[in-house]
Amino acid sequence: MKNALITGITGQDGSYLAELLLEKGYHVYGIMRRKSVVDYGNAEHLKDKVTFIYADMTDPISLISAMKQSQADEVYNLAAQSFVATSWEQPLATTEIDALGVTNILEAIRIVKPAARFYQASTSEMFGLVQEMPQKETTPFYPRSPYGVAKLYGHWITKNYRESYNLFSCSGILFNHESERRGKEFVTRKITDAVARIRHGVQEYVELGNMDSKRDWGHSKDYVRAMWLMLQQDTPDDYVIATNETRTVREFVETAFAHVGITIEWQGSGVDEIGLDKASGKTIVKINPKFFRPAEVDVLLGNPEKAEKVLGWTREIPFAELVKRMVDQDMMLVEKEIRIANIE
Repeated sequence: MKNALITGITGQDGSYLAELLLEKGYHVYGIMRRKSVVDYGNAEHLKDKVTFIYADMTDPISLISAMKQSQADEVYNLAAQSFVATSWEQPLATTEIDALGVTNILEAIRIVKPAARFYQASTSEMFGLVQEMPQKETTPFYPRSPYGVAKLYGHWITKNYRESYNLFSCSGILFNHESERRGKEFVTRKITDAVARIRHGVQEYVELGNMDSKRDWGHSKDYVRAMWLMLQQDTPDDYVIATNETRTVREFVETAFAHVGITIEWQGSGVDEIGLDKASGKTIVKINPKFFRPAEVDVLLGNPEKAEKVLGWTREIPFAELVKRMVDQDMMLVEKEIRIANIE
């Protein structure tokens, strides 16, 4: 039986990855930060199947201890301050976790068990002001946020440890991937939650930022499978994981509302744009300048050809199905909230 250690196990990707590894017979260890109230997040349903270890990405001693306790054969670093908008408000904290934290966990591996295989969660945000369409492993990086800059450090230090210490260390340059477990601070989940609330009559409208931003959206469940595949290869390498399809935020909004029977009619443009429910004429989408980024990333589109060829990876959940799953989950959650409120 292999041992796996997952940082960020309570998040979206961490919980799906833990499920995958458990299905494959791994003994899974997960790192959690100690809080006044224990919070398993998305891994709540796994708390009796996973061995949790208290540690912190900014505390090297705790990571060394976690490696000693887990004796991990595979380490997946998914821990991060992963919200781009917050990285402008907390640039130093983002740097400590997303950049220096990677060095901390790599050092823990090097000291305790250098034979362990390491996966680093890199991001398409490293491409930022894109230099090539579509983006692939050799495309030059140009990050446009403190988050993207910190992640680029993590990406390069992973490559550096591979070349300097002969560690089996890989980076997955994952493009936007969402799911029913996505946090509400992310625009996709903000949209699907609002769709459910507007459909149930408990919210009037949703405020969003740049509707013309284009993203390459896939489902987290497909993407964690790619992470595992990277660590099963004979040689460590870096891979772009994407769908090679791009959609605007506006398309995501339209697809989500259409799933509950609401067709949107757009009026105005830019910061003056609004979306109307075509049937009622009510405003259900408003554009708010405060949700625009200081430095915008206009388009991200990934080429997964290398991952498809070398790893044998293919995405299985298409865009429309991704949006449908997210909306259906939020419809169910909002219905539950309404039932509880009526009982009380």
